Amino acid sequence: MTIETQARTAEILLVEDNPGDVRLTQEALRESKVLNNLHVVGDGLQAMAFLRREGDHAEAPCPDVIFLDLNLPKMDGREVLAEIKSDPDLKRIPVVVITSSEAEKDIIQTYDLHVNCYVTKPVDFDQFINVVHSINNFWLSIVKLPAVASDEA
Repeated sequence: MTIETQARTAEILLVEDNPGDVRLTQEALRESKVLNNLHVVGDGLQAMAFLRREGDHAEAPCPDVIFLDLNLPKMDGREVLAEIKSDPDLKRIPVVVITSSEAEKDIIQTYDLHVNCYVTKPVDFDQFINVVHSINNFWLSIVKLPAVASDEA
């Protein structure tokens, strides 16, 4: 008997306004063993438009996981997280906050808003790559997710 490999490509939404962090995440995901499509938006309003399939994002796929920065223009990550977790069509999508903030108040606030995971961005390049690999492998290889995050159970 053979072990079946991942049957489909994982859809990842990265909500990040720092071009350097976007490039690092892209590189880490390219090296990943998990097939994925990375969709990138640079602010909270674009994130919600993507998730709600509005405007230019009318054909956007439902992401399997969201990587969310906290400090975003137009609508910050906390507001995005609150909207996602209060929306019955979006609340099951795992949200991983990846941020430079180590502030205890941010950690507490995001867990109060039902974040699935809080990760502080490493400053070192290799550590950043390792963190993204670990997050990707955990959420897309180990964890059992619903086939479609917005389907009713």
